[in-house]
Amino acid sequence: MHMDTPSLNAYIIIATKGRAAITFELLTWLQSQTLPATHVVVVGSEARDVTDLDTHPSVLAGKASVVVAKHAGSSHQRNVGVDVAKKFGLLGEAPSFAVFMDDDFRPAKTWLEAAQKNFQAQPDVVGITGHVLADGAQGTPLTTDDARVYLSGRKPPEPHWASGATQRPMESLFGCNMAFRDTAVRQCVFDEALPLYGWQEDQDYSSQASRLGRNIYSPDCIGVHLGSKSGRTSGLRFGYSQIANPLYLIKKGTMSRRKAYKFIAKHLAANTVKSLLRHPTVDYPGRLKGNVRALTDLVRGRCDPRRILEFV
Repeated sequence: MHMDTPSLNAYIIIATKGRAAITFELLTWLQSQTLPATHVVVVGSEARDVTDLDTHPSVLAGKASVVVAKHAGSSHQRNVGVDVAKKFGLLGEAPSFAVFMDDDFRPAKTWLEAAQKNFQAQPDVVGITGHVLADGAQGTPLTTDDARVYLSGRKPPEPHWASGATQRPMESLFGCNMAFRDTAVRQCVFDEALPLYGWQEDQDYSSQASRLGRNIYSPDCIGVHLGSKSGRTSGLRFGYSQIANPLYLIKKGTMSRRKAYKFIAKHLAANTVKSLLRHPTVDYPGRLKGNVRALTDLVRGRCDPRRILEFV
């Protein structure tokens, strides 16, 4: 890398819902980054989402901000986070990048530094997602202690679609840990027509960014996704989103028909089979009911991601 390659300031945006303690822990975790974030923005959907966060040392030192959005929704909250980060220099004169991180993601200490080096070395790269050593969302949720074990190398990485030893192009970045260059953040917006949990909003945003440059998987940006179950949307709503959101993105042109139909078939099959089993933390019967309702709405010509806001 040439010595006069400009550094990029890092801004972290964390949308949170019902996980104040987990978010407080993440703020502490982020203090050990080898490349300190220029600013961290935490966006809750109501006051209890950010309980006690204003007492965190990072907030008291002016290195982090805590705000409450007008309503719940990962897309809306992330857009609010970008607007707040702009006040601290994101999209300003100095080159920068925004990192969208889930409150239950635990990055290695070098995550931001590795992302910065990737952007510096590859000017055509606009988006980066990292190596997920383990993902509690795929099964039993993980603890922070589990994350430390994986990050220390005491436990080998688990199989994951966001893994591997070599860099490669990515169609969609993983929403729990993804970074975008300022040139992309300036032109891309999280689609608020994907409400609440905003399923596949990372696919949509990645697709928007791909029109401006390359999205890549970087094995150097390492972390663990705890997969906490608290704060998630209901089974019925999520099941509806599993069908409605991909169909919406086909129309928008940010998801291919092949990928969308593959997703829909996969989730329909999984929810049907797993509904026969009693799962302690996942409402598969609710998800299947949501799938069926979305398909019924599709036949009636009224299938839309925003319909979940009408469900009780």
